[in-house]
Amino acid sequence: MTTNQQLLQRREAAVARGVASAHPVFAARAENAELWDVEGKHFIDFTAGIAVTNTGHCNVALNQAVADQMMRFSHTAFQVSPYETYISLCERLNQAAPTQDAKSVLFSTGAEAVENAVKIARHYTGRSGVISFTGGFHGRSLLTMGLTGKILPYKSGFGPFPNDIYHVPFPVEVHGVTVEESLTALNKLFKTDIEATKVAAIILEPVQGEGGFYQAPEALMTALRDICDLHGIVLIFDEIQTGFGRTGKLFASDHFSVKPDLITVAKALAGGFPLSGVVGKREIMDSPGPGGLGGTYGGSPIGCAAAHAVLDEIERLDLCKRSEHIGEIIRQRLTKLKTTCPSLPIGDVRGLGAMSAFELVEADGQTSAPELIGRLVVQAREQGLLLLSCGYWGNTIRLLPPLTIEDTKLMKGLDILESALLAEFVEKEEV
Repeated sequence: MTTNQQLLQRREAAVARGVASAHPVFAARAENAELWDVEGKHFIDFTAGIAVTNTGHCNVALNQAVADQMMRFSHTAFQVSPYETYISLCERLNQAAPTQDAKSVLFSTGAEAVENAVKIARHYTGRSGVISFTGGFHGRSLLTMGLTGKILPYKSGFGPFPNDIYHVPFPVEVHGVTVEESLTALNKLFKTDIEATKVAAIILEPVQGEGGFYQAPEALMTALRDICDLHGIVLIFDEIQTGFGRTGKLFASDHFSVKPDLITVAKALAGGFPLSGVVGKREIMDSPGPGGLGGTYGGSPIGCAAAHAVLDEIERLDLCKRSEHIGEIIRQRLTKLKTTCPSLPIGDVRGLGAMSAFELVEADGQTSAPELIGRLVVQAREQGLLLLSCGYWGNTIRLLPPLTIEDTKLMKGLDILESALLAEFVEKEEV
């Protein structure tokens, strides 16, 4: 039998070390919210491939759609010989997007989507400046690393990054940063670093993903919309991690009263098959001329088939409503545990839909405790639960079960999480 340790040794010998893995667990098969490794060990998956398999591992409808497409053709390049499913997927995205009179373009990865959103905004405005937020994550290409507001591990040693990228603080009141302070920093930026009339776009995640699952306040979104309208700036919402039911609505943008000019999508769009896109106002999207956008694999027939199946499943199973149900159960359980067992190092519990997180903190209940995260992740894995950490402070656990997870598996996963917390931070201290 092949073991995890054997594969880990082969990985270390053959794979560049820059590609990290959260767990030394090599997948052999997976189904819905469960995963089995090469040694036959069973895990409940609260990662969903980083919010990708919202419709579950090995979704039957998705797999069938992909198989049917592969029997017809797997690739032509849309720029060479186009196909109907690319068009019909764009039509569905245009109809569903929180932007009226929308158009779309498809790519392969989230970073590609962000790169092209910036390209489109720069072409449309004739400007070069782009503003993003601390804690935001937008990808690993040079441009998207420049936009990302977190140094380790993404940016360290990879500079210099493209010019005309600026950061302002993201409002996180639990860490002492208010909306007013963020907007003051933005207005100061216009006075000291770049004129507002030289800014092509402001980009942010409606709920920060890698940054710690902090939700953008409505007041920030409203102010940014007003600022962008005043100065002719394109407002981009990065929905790569928040999209397709994860927050309880198809797009996290739908939680806000204001709407973006462009949104970027990827991850759960195709349920595990590489596909991404930019959706936005027709006038802006049509700015670049023919040939200005594209990519060999962008909007692949396989990805488009998968995406249609994903959208069908979200509708058929009412996964947006299911997402709200999952999130409520998770946060109620964590809040109750925090209250009934105050010796646990649980800090802020937060989330929107099934995009939930909690922080681990020191005894004062406020100071971040990133050194505790690794212990909890290992303890949970040993008990059969896969977790992911995040946050620019490094002290947040994000909970991302598939939206199709059964209640019994959800509760079992939360039981393991509680057991891991107690075993690591209570029982050991009492010994």
